[in-house]
Formats: sequence, C-alpha cells, structure tokens
Amino acid sequence: MIAELQAAAKGMDTIYLAPDPDREGEAIAWHLMALLKKAVPADRFLRVTYNEITEQAIRKALAHPGKIDLQRVDSQQARRVLDRLVGYKVSPLLWRQVRGASSAGRVQSVALRLVCEREVAIENFKPEEFWLLGARVRKQAAPVDPFEIRLAKINDGKADIKSDEQARTIQADLDGRALRVAAVINRELAKRAPPPFITSTLQQAGSSVYGLSPAITMKIAQKLYEGVDLPGGEHVGLITYMRTDSLAVAREAQAACREFIAHHFGVPFLPDRAPVFKSRASAQEAHECIRPTSVQRTPDAVAAMLPPDEAKLYRLIWQRFVASQMAAAKIAQRTAEIEAPPPAGRTSTYLFRATASEVTFPGYMKVTGVLEERERKNDKENGEEAEVDRLPPLAVGEMLDLLEWLTQQKFTQPPARFTEASLVQALEENGVGRPSTYASIIATLLNRRYAEKDKRALKPTPVGRQTNDFLVRHLNELFDVKFTAGMELLLDEVEEGKVEWHEMMEKFYRQFIGWLDVAKTRGAEPEKVQKLLGLLARMTAWAPPTPRGKKMYSDEGFVQSIREQVASGQGVSDRQWVALQKLACRYQDSVPELKHAAAELGLTAELAAASQPREPASVATLRKIELLKPVTFGTPRKFGRRTFNDQTFFESLRQQAEGGRGLSEKQIGVLDKMLRKYAEQIPNFEAVAGELGLTAPVTGAEDAETGRLVAWFRHVKEWRAPVQRGRRLWDDKEFVQSLSHQYAQNRRLSPKQVASLRKMIKYYVSQLPPEAAAAMPPPAPKADDAPTPPGGVT
Repeated sequence: MIAELQAAAKGMDTIYLAPDPDREGEAIAWHLMALLKKAVPADRFLRVTYNEITEQAIRKALAHPGKIDLQRVDSQQARRVLDRLVGYKVSPLLWRQVRGASSAGRVQSVALRLVCEREVAIENFKPEEFWLLGARVRKQAAPVDPFEIRLAKINDGKADIKSDEQARTIQADLDGRALRVAAVINRELAKRAPPPFITSTLQQAGSSVYGLSPAITMKIAQKLYEGVDLPGGEHVGLITYMRTDSLAVAREAQAACREFIAHHFGVPFLPDRAPVFKSRASAQEAHECIRPTSVQRTPDAVAAMLPPDEAKLYRLIWQRFVASQMAAAKIAQRTAEIEAPPPAGRTSTYLFRATASEVTFPGYMKVTGVLEERERKNDKENGEEAEVDRLPPLAVGEMLDLLEWLTQQKFTQPPARFTEASLVQALEENGVGRPSTYASIIATLLNRRYAEKDKRALKPTPVGRQTNDFLVRHLNELFDVKFTAGMELLLDEVEEGKVEWHEMMEKFYRQFIGWLDVAKTRGAEPEKVQKLLGLLARMTAWAPPTPRGKKMYSDEGFVQSIREQVASGQGVSDRQWVALQKLACRYQDSVPELKHAAAELGLTAELAAASQPREPASVATLRKIELLKPVTFGTPRKFGRRTFNDQTFFESLRQQAEGGRGLSEKQIGVLDKMLRKYAEQIPNFEAVAGELGLTAPVTGAEDAETGRLVAWFRHVKEWRAPVQRGRRLWDDKEFVQSLSHQYAQNRRLSPKQVASLRKMIKYYVSQLPPEAAAAMPPPAPKADDAPTPPGGVT
C-alpha cells in the first residue's frame, strides 16, 4: 500500500491530504506527508477538511486548503505515547499479579474504576425505609371523578415519614378531619429544546432508545456519514462528522432549518432568534454538532434507501437537530393544595398536593413528542406532589370527600449500575476520554472480560474487580479520575500551543516511573493478611489434599506456607492474597467470624458468590460434551515447560460436567473453541453450531490488525539462533509458528502475545514489509530524557 502511494505521488504538482477532521486525522495527514515527501516537496502538501461528504462541502474545502496543524499533531503524538507508556509498562506488572488480567490502559482502567466503585457502592448500600401517605378524594359537586393527593407538609415541614408506626399515627390523627382546597396555583412553564447531538449524547440516545451499544451506534453513524447513492447517481453523506464534542451549527444549516420549520410547522414554531448552545470548555469548536447534511432529506424520504438500523438512527439525528432549532414548548401546570384543618383539641396541620400538567403549545415536542411523553412518565412517579393526568376544576375553600387513605411503604434505592449510555455520560462529565474513544473504551472492558452485561447494565467481573483493586492499591494516582481528566486538559493545551509536548511528557514520565517503582515493591496489606491468617488459625478440619497434575494441592499446606513466608519477613504478593481470600471463602461455615470481617478484608462479593449453590451443567453444555467425545484430538503441544493436551483438558471438563458441576463462563468459552477447532470431525457442524448458539470468532478491526502482524512474519527467512534463558529455550521461529497456528484457529491473539510479536519486529524489520516499522513499540525512554515517539515532530 505504501509503495503504491509513493509511486502514485511521483510527478504530482500538489497533494491534498483529507483524513478525518480531528486530531487522529491530522496525525494521519502528517504521517502521509512524511511517507511521500521524497516524491513531492513539503510545501506542495495541502490539508483540506470538511465536516460532511457533500459536493458543496468538498468543493469549498478544496477551494480553501490549509497546512497541517502541527500543534494538533503534537497533541495526538503525546496521547499516543502516553497510552503506550501506560499500557506497555503497567500491563506486564498486572499479568504477574492478577491471573486472567489482559491489559491496563490510561483511560480504559479509569472507566473500569468507575464501574467497580459503583458496584462497591451498591454492595455497601443500606436501604432506608420511608412511607408515602395520600388519599383518593373527589369533589362534592360535578364533576365527581376521583383523583389522588399526596401528603407534602406536616406542620410547615416536609412530610418525612420513616416507619409504619409513624404512618399509622399520622393517619389516626387525620381520621375525621375535613379536607378543604387551600390554594390553586397556575403556572406556565417554558421547556426549551435539547441541543443537537454530539458523540456522547448520540451514543446515549442510541442505547436508551434502541438498545444499541456505543460501538454499534458509531458504526451506523459512520455509514450515514459516508453516505448513500441517491437516484440520479449522486453520492451524498447523510450526516456531518460524528466524532465531535461541539454544539456549533453552521449558519447555512441553521438558516435552512429555520426555513424548513416555518414552511412545514408554521411561524409560531420558529423562535425569534436562532438558538445558541454552549459547548464544554474543552470542545473543539472548529467542528460542528451531528446533524443531517440537508434538513430537506427527511427520515421518510431516505428510509427506503437505508437498512433498518441506519434509518432509525438517521431519524433520531434528524429529529433532534430540527427540534433543537424550534420554539420552546409551553406547559400549563396546575397545583392544588389541600389542607386538613385541626379539629378542637388537635394542633397538627397537614397539607396535601396534587399537580396536573397540560401541554398548551407543543413547540419542539411536535417533532420529539413520543420520546418526551416517555420521559414525562418516568419523571413523575416519585415526585413530591401526586402527578395526576387531570385535575377537576377546583375553587379555594371548596370541600372534598375522602374516599380512602392511601399508604405505601418504600425503601431508598441503591445507585444504579452503569449502562453503556450512563458510563459514556460519566466519562464525559468527568473529562475522561474524548469523543473518538468512548465506544472503544467500553468495548475493551467487555472484550477483556473486565465487565459483563446484565441486561443493559455493566457489571464488573471477578477478574475486573481484582484488576481494579490491584491498580487502585498500587497505582492510585495514575488511575485517579481527576488526574486522567487533567491529562486530557494538558493535551488540549498542547493543541492550543500553550504547552510544549516534550516538556509535558518529560514531567509525566518522571512521575510515572516513580509510581511504577513503588508499585513493583508493594504486595498485599500486611495487616489484612495477618487478620485473615488469624481467623484461619481456628480451622480444625481442612479439606483433604487433591491432585493437580503431578502434584498434590493442600489448603492447609498453602496457608502454612503463607504463615512461614510472613514469619520470615517476606511480603505476600497480590496473587497469593487473592488465592488466600478464595480459600478462606470455602471455609466460611467453619469460621463464622469471616462474615463480620468481610468488608474490611474485601471478601463481601467473594463470600456471596461462594454461598451460591453450584448449578449443574446446562443441557447445552452436556450436548457440547457429547459432540466432542468421539473426536480424535490433536497431539499435545509444548510451549516452554508447559504442555497443552486437548484430550486431557477435555476429560477434565467432561468429568466436571457429568459429575453435576456446571462449567464457568471461561470454561464454556474454551469448550466452544474446541468445537470450532475440531469442526471437521463433527457431522453437520453448521446446523449444530446454530442450534447451540456457538459464537463465531471475533473478527473486529483489532483482530484484522493482528492478522496483518502475523502475516508479516511469514516473510522471515533467517531466524535468530535459539537462546537458553534459565531452564527455558527461547526460539523465535517456534514461537511465531505457534502463534500463527493459534491465530489461524481463533482469529485472535491475547494482548500479551500481540505485544511480544511487536517487540520482535525490531530484530526482523529488514525482512518484513516496509509498513511493519510503524508498528514497533516506542523505545523505553530514559529517566532523564523526554520520550520521543517514532516519527515524532521535533
């Protein structure tokens, strides 16, 4: 590809560079210029940007080209180096300490921290009881349709009822009292239209309205941006660039939309002045919001040209943009206040309320009415006043008949788990990440199995929690939300020319190396280890030793080895601590004190999980086992000191499943891989795969990139001689062949394997395709030098 571009560039007078109009696009343009500048002088490269793929926008961009914004390139280079430094340096530390952990990331791990901290808040939440007290009443004269009122005040204070006893006491005090209308309050509210979409709000709307993940929403939006073929042969993009945090609207688009509103809805729906929405301080104002490229292309007009998901998302974008330029909705709100005057001998006063709202002028809701109605119903359920659909005409002093008292017990609710939509919102509100990264951050958490979906909610997995616990305990400052947000602001300042990126990187690197050195020497907290060992000292009946491979494993022996390790002054590693915690949970019935110390020792979730009865293997799992029984498994494969034997592993899974114990999610995943691996030996595999819901191997962009990486090494003819390191023989050729075989089967490699392949590029770069050089990891910076990325601007 590079050779083709260089050949095409020869003899050209001018080269126009037109990648996406953001930091990443600017860096791509700069790298393209670096590759082609031997063919064309540097002053003949021109940068063109456009926010929409339409003939008018592209002609305008070509008529007003500029130069590459090197400050924006610097900002992207700095982000790239930051992310690689954190990933390459922290991930290996994580692999050694947390079994099953795959990677750490500068922003990814902060997102995981938010998810885990929310889960801890849910687990530690203690519900508080409260009561709602109201009544069904009606007028004494027509119309006599009943309506509900809710107690709002007691003796001029808020009605705060905490117990059933208190509710019964109040109701007893109310019995026999008359109910009289004390006031009728009429208000007209103006509800302004929401702003047009930006990346984060589009992802949130895609999730909340249609249940689309942020990644899927962005893929659909990309297709809408790239456009469709219209009748007559014209190709046009349907929406503007979809990676943006700016609420700005082009004047021409705003004028066209106002004209559309006046013509299709009427002048009353048009505000006197075009609305102006304020973007966040860090927004890139050179961008626009996400809007249709032409408001005249209504959702109904383009629906026949689009697949269903694209049509739905386009409708959402079109409606939101048009609504954002329309007049505010007007809502008439009427609140009735009903008093229960104290009879003789009583002094307590009670005030009830009921509120009804009616849209008197729909304004922007003419376009978004269905969504607004859904939102209104969600908002009214737990309001202080009883929100009713209709209130009859009421006059001050009018008496009401009591039909029945209404009491309802409620409990305060824990904070909700993050959904993909609310996590995007939290990342944006905290200043973590940027529009181009939100979708990939969440996708990474799910792909790395750090989080899983429970319906639409994101729940951290045990590996995710262990990973977060380790990173927060050892590198709290690095993965602090405020620190990460501060780094984003620094990157913005690099783009604005306020900060020189090498200086910024040097300061960060000194901090980072210091934190990393401390993290490498830390282990489990000694006080917690001592306390847990003390509780386990009360054990008198340990489980008998069990065989694991060629060795016998003993719970009692493991605990004793930890005691001896602590007694000798050695620390306990994080991995040993996790193993000790899991072991302790298995003996919770014998050591009741564990439950009282669970929160202090971090065992709350583990104890709860251990208390759940182990479910038997599912019918689908047993069916998979049956399919693999007649298979002739491949010969065992040896990697270093480890031997991988499919037959032996399958037998262990078979015994577990047929013995009445269900397989873990990870074990089922391996079982599915084995089924795909030996598919040729399974009759009618395609039909069976569909029946059992076997997921196809992931073939995303990241895995396609891994495939290219594997393919590069097929060009190598001369390999380095094998090297003996301790007991292991390191053979590059054998290692690459094993990874190539694994990729051929699963279409993916682990992050650790990919990192190892990248490190090997430098040894074979002369035998690899030219583009391989750009995939090498950056050299490890020295402590007293600012790191310079490959191809960095100097």
